[in-house]
Amino acid sequence: MERKKIGELEVGAQGLGCMGMSEFYGAGDDAESVAVIHRALELGVTLIDTADIYGPHVNEELVGRAIADRRDSVVLATKFGIVRHEDGSRAIRGDRAYVRSSVEASLRRLGTDVIDLYYLHRVPADTPIEETVGAMAELVAEGKVRHLGLSEAGAATLRRAHAVHPITALQSEWSLWTRELEAEIVPAARELGIGIVPYSPLGRGVLTGRFASSADFADGDFRAANPRFFGPNLDANLKMVAELRALAEARGVTAGQLALAWVQHRGDDVVPIPGTKRMKYLEENVAAASLTLSADDLAAIEAAVPASAVAGDRYPDMSAVAR
Repeated sequence: MERKKIGELEVGAQGLGCMGMSEFYGAGDDAESVAVIHRALELGVTLIDTADIYGPHVNEELVGRAIADRRDSVVLATKFGIVRHEDGSRAIRGDRAYVRSSVEASLRRLGTDVIDLYYLHRVPADTPIEETVGAMAELVAEGKVRHLGLSEAGAATLRRAHAVHPITALQSEWSLWTRELEAEIVPAARELGIGIVPYSPLGRGVLTGRFASSADFADGDFRAANPRFFGPNLDANLKMVAELRALAEARGVTAGQLALAWVQHRGDDVVPIPGTKRMKYLEENVAAASLTLSADDLAAIEAAVPASAVAGDRYPDMSAVAR
Protein backbone atom coordinates (compact mmCIF):
# COMPACT_ATOMS: atom_id res chain seq x y z
CA MET A 1 0.00 0.00 0.00
CA GLU A 2 1.13 3.54 -0.75
CA ARG A 3 2.19 5.52 2.30
CA LYS A 4 1.21 9.06 3.18
CA LYS A 5 2.17 11.63 5.77
CA ILE A 6 -0.27 13.18 8.21
CA GLY A 7 1.67 15.93 9.88
CA GLU A 8 5.03 14.36 10.69
CA LEU A 9 3.56 10.87 10.98
CA GLU A 10 3.95 8.41 8.08
CA VAL A 11 1.22 5.78 7.72
CA GLY A 12 -0.38 3.53 5.15
CA ALA A 13 -2.68 5.44 2.78
CA GLN A 14 -5.72 3.84 4.42
CA GLY A 15 -6.32 3.11 8.09
CA LEU A 16 -8.77 0.91 9.96
CA GLY A 17 -11.52 2.17 12.25
CA CYS A 18 -12.32 -0.38 14.95
CA MET A 19 -15.41 1.14 16.61
CA GLY A 20 -17.96 -1.18 15.02
CA MET A 21 -16.12 -4.26 16.25
CA SER A 22 -17.44 -3.61 19.75
CA GLU A 23 -20.57 -1.50 19.52
CA PHE A 24 -22.98 0.67 17.54
CA TYR A 25 -23.42 -1.52 14.44
CA GLY A 26 -24.90 -4.69 15.89
CA ALA A 27 -23.22 -7.73 17.40
CA GLY A 28 -19.58 -8.43 16.72
CA ASP A 29 -17.23 -11.38 17.03
CA ASP A 30 -13.95 -10.69 18.81
CA ALA A 31 -12.09 -13.55 17.11
CA GLU A 32 -13.08 -12.34 13.67
CA SER A 33 -12.27 -8.75 14.62
CA VAL A 34 -8.75 -9.75 15.69
CA ALA A 35 -8.32 -11.60 12.39
CA VAL A 36 -9.47 -8.48 10.51
CA ILE A 37 -6.90 -6.34 12.31
CA HIS A 38 -4.14 -8.86 11.56
CA ARG A 39 -5.13 -9.03 7.88
CA ALA A 40 -5.23 -5.24 7.66
CA LEU A 41 -1.64 -5.08 8.85
CA GLU A 42 -0.65 -7.71 6.28
CA LEU A 43 -2.23 -5.57 3.55
CA GLY A 44 -0.24 -2.48 4.46
CA VAL A 45 -2.67 -0.74 6.80
CA THR A 46 -0.70 0.73 9.70
CA LEU A 47 -3.06 3.26 11.34
CA ILE A 48 -5.37 1.43 13.75
CA ASP A 49 -8.01 3.66 15.36
CA THR A 50 -10.02 3.17 18.55
CA ALA A 51 -11.36 5.27 21.46
CA ASP A 52 -12.09 4.87 25.13
CA ILE A 53 -15.82 5.49 24.56
CA TYR A 54 -16.23 2.49 22.24
CA GLY A 55 -17.79 -0.28 24.27
CA PRO A 56 -17.15 1.65 26.46
CA HIS A 57 -13.54 0.62 27.02
CA VAL A 58 -13.73 -2.90 25.57
CA ASN A 59 -12.69 -1.81 22.06
CA GLU A 60 -9.36 -0.56 23.38
CA GLU A 61 -8.90 -3.90 25.14
CA LEU A 62 -9.72 -5.77 21.91
CA VAL A 63 -7.27 -3.70 19.89
CA GLY A 64 -4.64 -4.13 22.57
CA ARG A 65 -4.95 -7.91 22.41
CA ALA A 66 -4.88 -7.90 18.60
CA ILE A 67 -1.65 -5.91 18.32
CA ALA A 68 0.17 -7.25 21.38
CA ASP A 69 2.62 -9.36 19.36
CA ARG A 70 3.00 -6.88 16.48
CA ARG A 71 3.02 -3.51 18.20
CA ASP A 72 5.95 -2.24 16.11
CA SER A 73 3.86 -2.61 12.93
CA VAL A 74 1.07 -0.37 14.23
CA VAL A 75 0.51 3.35 14.41
CA LEU A 76 -1.89 3.22 17.34
CA ALA A 77 -4.51 5.95 17.68
CA THR A 78 -7.07 6.38 20.41
CA LYS A 79 -9.32 9.16 21.66
CA PHE A 80 -10.63 10.57 24.92
CA GLY A 81 -12.99 13.30 26.03
CA ILE A 82 -16.51 11.84 25.83
CA VAL A 83 -17.85 10.61 29.15
CA ARG A 84 -20.69 8.08 29.15
CA HIS A 85 -22.91 8.01 32.22
CA GLU A 86 -24.87 5.00 33.46
CA ASP A 87 -28.18 6.68 32.57
CA GLY A 88 -27.11 6.87 28.91
CA SER A 89 -26.30 10.57 28.93
CA ARG A 90 -22.94 11.92 27.82
CA ALA A 91 -20.67 14.79 28.68
CA ILE A 92 -17.51 16.22 27.15
CA ARG A 93 -14.46 16.87 29.32
CA GLY A 94 -11.07 18.34 28.57
CA ASP A 95 -9.79 19.48 31.96
CA ARG A 96 -6.21 18.63 32.86
CA ALA A 97 -7.13 16.06 35.52
CA TYR A 98 -9.36 14.20 33.10
CA VAL A 99 -6.71 14.22 30.37
CA ARG A 100 -4.23 12.58 32.71
CA SER A 101 -6.61 9.98 34.13
CA SER A 102 -7.84 9.12 30.63
CA VAL A 103 -4.43 8.44 29.15
CA GLU A 104 -3.41 6.19 32.04
CA ALA A 105 -6.58 4.14 31.62
CA SER A 106 -6.13 3.87 27.85
CA LEU A 107 -2.50 2.82 28.15
CA ARG A 108 -3.53 0.07 30.56
CA ARG A 109 -6.37 -1.21 28.36
CA LEU A 110 -4.25 -1.09 25.21
CA GLY A 111 -1.38 -2.91 26.93
CA THR A 112 1.21 -0.43 25.72
CA ASP A 113 3.50 2.19 27.22
CA VAL A 114 2.97 4.78 24.49
CA ILE A 115 0.12 5.92 22.24
CA ASP A 116 1.24 7.04 18.80
CA LEU A 117 -1.65 9.45 18.12
CA TYR A 118 -3.84 10.73 20.95
CA TYR A 119 -6.99 12.63 19.98
CA LEU A 120 -9.35 14.87 21.87
CA HIS A 121 -12.58 13.20 20.72
CA ARG A 122 -14.77 16.32 20.95
CA VAL A 123 -14.00 19.90 21.93
CA PRO A 124 -15.53 20.77 25.33
CA ALA A 125 -17.55 23.94 25.70
CA ASP A 126 -16.43 24.67 29.26
CA THR A 127 -12.65 24.17 29.10
CA PRO A 128 -10.32 26.37 27.03
CA ILE A 129 -8.66 24.34 24.28
CA GLU A 130 -5.36 25.75 25.52
CA GLU A 131 -5.80 23.93 28.84
CA THR A 132 -6.66 20.62 27.19
CA VAL A 133 -3.87 20.69 24.61
CA GLY A 134 -1.45 21.94 27.24
CA ALA A 135 -2.21 18.87 29.33
CA MET A 136 -1.89 16.65 26.25
CA ALA A 137 1.48 18.26 25.50
CA GLU A 138 2.67 17.19 28.96
CA LEU A 139 1.97 13.59 27.93
CA VAL A 140 4.23 14.02 24.91
CA ALA A 141 7.00 15.42 27.10
CA GLU A 142 6.61 12.44 29.43
CA GLY A 143 6.81 9.92 26.56
CA LYS A 144 3.30 8.56 27.03
CA VAL A 145 2.05 9.98 23.72
CA ARG A 146 3.94 10.67 20.49
CA HIS A 147 1.55 12.87 18.48
CA LEU A 148 -1.58 14.89 19.22
CA GLY A 149 -4.86 15.10 17.33
CA LEU A 150 -8.29 16.69 17.52
CA SER A 151 -11.58 15.27 16.31
CA GLU A 152 -14.42 17.36 14.87
CA ALA A 153 -12.70 20.66 15.64
CA GLY A 154 -13.44 23.91 13.85
CA ALA A 155 -10.87 26.07 12.05
CA ALA A 156 -10.43 28.58 14.87
CA THR A 157 -10.00 25.81 17.44
CA LEU A 158 -7.36 24.15 15.26
CA ARG A 159 -5.36 27.36 15.14
CA ARG A 160 -5.59 27.92 18.91
CA ALA A 161 -4.63 24.32 19.66
CA HIS A 162 -1.73 24.29 17.22
CA ALA A 163 -0.32 27.43 18.86
CA VAL A 164 0.03 25.46 22.12
CA HIS A 165 1.53 22.28 20.64
CA PRO A 166 1.79 20.98 17.05
CA ILE A 167 -1.34 19.09 16.06
CA THR A 168 -0.58 16.14 13.81
CA ALA A 169 -4.05 15.10 12.67
CA LEU A 170 -7.65 16.20 12.50
CA GLN A 171 -10.16 13.35 12.53
CA SER A 172 -13.53 14.43 11.16
CA GLU A 173 -16.34 12.91 9.17
CA TRP A 174 -15.67 13.34 5.45
CA SER A 175 -17.36 11.50 2.63
CA LEU A 176 -19.36 12.15 -0.50
CA TRP A 177 -22.36 13.05 1.64
CA THR A 178 -20.50 14.93 4.40
CA ARG A 179 -18.49 17.79 2.95
CA GLU A 180 -19.06 20.75 5.27
CA LEU A 181 -15.44 20.79 6.42
CA GLU A 182 -14.17 21.60 2.93
CA ALA A 183 -14.94 25.33 3.08
CA GLU A 184 -12.91 26.41 6.12
CA ILE A 185 -11.65 23.47 8.17
CA VAL A 186 -9.60 21.65 5.53
CA PRO A 187 -7.86 24.85 4.36
CA ALA A 188 -7.01 25.72 7.98
CA ALA A 189 -5.59 22.24 8.59
CA ARG A 190 -3.45 22.48 5.47
CA GLU A 191 -2.25 25.96 6.37
CA LEU A 192 -0.98 24.49 9.65
CA GLY A 193 0.42 21.26 8.19
CA ILE A 194 -2.17 19.10 9.94
CA GLY A 195 -3.10 15.82 8.26
CA ILE A 196 -6.75 14.85 7.82
CA VAL A 197 -8.15 11.48 8.90
CA PRO A 198 -11.72 11.08 7.60
CA TYR A 199 -13.94 8.78 9.61
CA SER A 200 -17.12 7.27 8.14
CA PRO A 201 -15.76 7.77 4.59
CA LEU A 202 -18.47 5.35 3.41
CA GLY A 203 -21.29 7.39 4.92
CA ARG A 204 -21.68 4.90 7.80
CA GLY A 205 -22.03 2.17 5.20
CA VAL A 206 -24.92 3.59 3.19
CA LEU A 207 -22.65 4.54 0.28
CA THR A 208 -21.79 0.88 -0.22
CA GLY A 209 -25.30 0.29 -1.56
CA ARG A 210 -25.91 -2.59 0.87
CA PHE A 211 -28.98 -1.05 2.49
CA ALA A 212 -32.42 -0.76 0.93
CA SER A 213 -34.30 0.50 4.00
CA SER A 214 -33.90 1.09 7.73
CA ALA A 215 -35.16 -2.46 8.24
CA ASP A 216 -31.74 -3.65 7.06
CA PHE A 217 -30.07 -2.31 10.21
CA ALA A 218 -29.44 -4.86 12.95
CA ASP A 219 -30.86 -4.53 16.45
CA GLY A 220 -28.84 -2.01 18.42
CA ASP A 221 -27.57 -0.24 15.29
CA PHE A 222 -27.31 3.45 16.16
CA ARG A 223 -27.91 4.50 12.55
CA ALA A 224 -31.60 3.81 13.04
CA ALA A 225 -31.82 6.92 15.25
CA ASN A 226 -29.80 9.20 12.97
CA PRO A 227 -31.77 11.67 10.84
CA ARG A 228 -30.21 10.55 7.56
CA PHE A 229 -31.21 6.95 8.07
CA PHE A 230 -34.97 6.89 8.40
CA GLY A 231 -38.15 8.07 6.73
CA PRO A 232 -38.12 10.38 3.71
CA ASN A 233 -34.50 11.33 4.38
CA LEU A 234 -33.30 7.79 3.83
CA ASP A 235 -35.49 7.39 0.74
CA ALA A 236 -33.97 10.52 -0.80
CA ASN A 237 -30.43 9.50 0.10
CA LEU A 238 -30.81 5.99 -1.31
CA LYS A 239 -31.80 7.45 -4.69
CA MET A 240 -28.36 9.06 -4.88
CA VAL A 241 -26.70 5.82 -3.83
CA ALA A 242 -28.43 4.09 -6.75
CA GLU A 243 -26.76 6.59 -9.09
CA LEU A 244 -23.41 5.84 -7.48
CA ARG A 245 -23.95 2.10 -7.89
CA ALA A 246 -24.62 2.56 -11.59
CA LEU A 247 -21.30 4.39 -12.00
CA ALA A 248 -19.48 1.71 -10.04
CA GLU A 249 -20.98 -1.16 -12.02
CA ALA A 250 -19.92 0.48 -15.27
CA ARG A 251 -16.36 0.55 -13.96
CA GLY A 252 -16.44 -2.97 -12.53
CA VAL A 253 -16.09 -1.97 -8.88
CA THR A 254 -18.46 -1.62 -5.96
CA ALA A 255 -20.21 1.59 -4.95
CA GLY A 256 -18.28 1.53 -1.69
CA GLN A 257 -14.96 1.29 -3.49
CA LEU A 258 -15.85 4.23 -5.68
CA ALA A 259 -16.95 6.32 -2.69
CA LEU A 260 -13.81 5.42 -0.75
CA ALA A 261 -11.53 6.13 -3.70
CA TRP A 262 -13.15 9.57 -3.95
CA VAL A 263 -12.06 10.30 -0.36
CA GLN A 264 -8.58 8.91 -1.02
CA HIS A 265 -8.26 11.44 -3.87
CA ARG A 266 -8.91 14.44 -1.60
CA GLY A 267 -5.16 14.92 -1.12
CA ASP A 268 -1.80 13.47 -0.16
CA ASP A 269 -2.49 14.50 3.43
CA VAL A 270 -5.76 12.55 3.66
CA VAL A 271 -5.85 9.06 5.23
CA PRO A 272 -9.39 7.70 5.65
CA ILE A 273 -10.18 5.09 8.30
CA PRO A 274 -13.11 3.01 7.00
CA GLY A 275 -14.42 0.79 9.74
CA THR A 276 -15.35 -2.85 9.40
CA LYS A 277 -15.46 -6.06 11.42
CA ARG A 278 -15.73 -8.34 8.37
CA MET A 279 -12.84 -9.72 6.33
CA LYS A 280 -14.74 -9.38 3.06
CA TYR A 281 -15.29 -5.66 3.52
CA LEU A 282 -11.76 -5.04 4.77
CA GLU A 283 -10.29 -6.48 1.58
CA GLU A 284 -12.82 -4.59 -0.54
CA ASN A 285 -11.92 -1.34 1.19
CA VAL A 286 -8.17 -1.85 0.88
CA ALA A 287 -8.54 -2.54 -2.84
CA ALA A 288 -10.10 0.91 -3.21
CA ALA A 289 -6.80 2.47 -2.13
CA SER A 290 -5.29 1.52 -5.49
CA LEU A 291 -8.11 2.88 -7.68
CA THR A 292 -7.17 5.83 -9.87
CA LEU A 293 -9.86 8.37 -10.69
CA SER A 294 -9.65 10.98 -13.43
CA ALA A 295 -11.05 14.50 -13.17
CA ASP A 296 -14.03 13.30 -15.19
CA ASP A 297 -14.53 10.36 -12.84
CA LEU A 298 -14.50 12.63 -9.81
CA ALA A 299 -16.98 15.00 -11.42
CA ALA A 300 -19.34 12.15 -12.29
CA ILE A 301 -19.17 10.78 -8.75
CA GLU A 302 -19.93 14.18 -7.24
CA ALA A 303 -22.81 14.67 -9.65
CA ALA A 304 -24.28 11.34 -8.56
CA VAL A 305 -24.10 12.27 -4.87
CA PRO A 306 -24.29 16.07 -4.69
CA ALA A 307 -23.54 17.22 -1.17
CA SER A 308 -26.27 19.84 -1.30
CA ALA A 309 -28.92 17.17 -1.89
CA VAL A 310 -28.15 15.00 1.14
CA ALA A 311 -31.17 14.87 3.45
CA GLY A 312 -30.85 14.99 7.24
CA ASP A 313 -28.22 15.86 9.85
CA ARG A 314 -25.33 13.54 10.66
CA TYR A 315 -26.37 13.13 14.31
CA PRO A 316 -29.58 13.73 16.25
CA ASP A 317 -27.61 16.37 18.19
CA MET A 318 -24.98 18.31 16.24
CA SER A 319 -24.08 20.69 19.08
CA ALA A 320 -20.67 19.15 19.80
CA VAL A 321 -19.51 18.92 16.20
CA ALA A 322 -16.89 21.24 14.63
CA ARG A 323 -16.78 23.50 17.68
